Amino acid sequence: MNTYDFNDRVAIVTGGGQGIGFTVAQRILASGGKVAVWDIDTALLDKLAENLGVGPDRLLGLNVNIADLSAVREGVTAVLEKFGKIDVLINNAAIVGPNAPTWKYPPEAFNDVVQIGLIGTFNVCHAVVPHLIAQNYGRIVNVSSVAGKEGNPNAPAYSSTKAGVLALTKSLGKELAGYDIAVNAVTPAVAKTTMAMSQDPDFLKMILSKIPRGRMLELSEAASMICWLATKENSFTTASTFDLSGGRATY
Repeated sequence: MNTYDFNDRVAIVTGGGQGIGFTVAQRILASGGKVAVWDIDTALLDKLAENLGVGPDRLLGLNVNIADLSAVREGVTAVLEKFGKIDVLINNAAIVGPNAPTWKYPPEAFNDVVQIGLIGTFNVCHAVVPHLIAQNYGRIVNVSSVAGKEGNPNAPAYSSTKAGVLALTKSLGKELAGYDIAVNAVTPAVAKTTMAMSQDPDFLKMILSKIPRGRMLELSEAASMICWLATKENSFTTASTFDLSGGRATY
């Protein structure tokens, strides 16, 4: 497993209590960084230090609902008070919602998915970016999905949300191109996460059949790409999308 230079770097990882976010936090910590994990699952946060095997000097777990801008701002303040700065932002938090065609999709569920996955990502960027500008350094990685490129049938809310995250990435990356701040997105195919496995089995079978690799994405594979994009070494590429779909999306 490769390590990356995160010495003296402070990262926020949203939705970091499990899945891809947890694995990214684990890799950053193993590479010398400090991490603030944001999650709404208090049970996961309670076990965070034990599961990651680090002390409070390098880890901060916070219960933050990113759909609430005031809660996001409070979270940013807590990170700054604890670690003194923010260098890296991994926008990973999302919910998938139910599986149903658009005309049968529950409107309240559509709103919930968008509020967390898209509005929440905007909220965190809105609160964090001024601090990155002030220090003329930062790396932002937004976790989108291959669904945002292609649109998955019976997942209109998730597909729309993840397409919006890609557009937000491109806009923000261009806005910040004059600074040493890189903003990029990744588009994972389905991985064996709690969130993904909660979906309808027939739906999972359908999206797995679309992956030429013939298997799910490994969490460690996602973390490898995300972490490199979050390093200082990624000094030129910005406003771009990196494929993690096992060959499903080739653009």
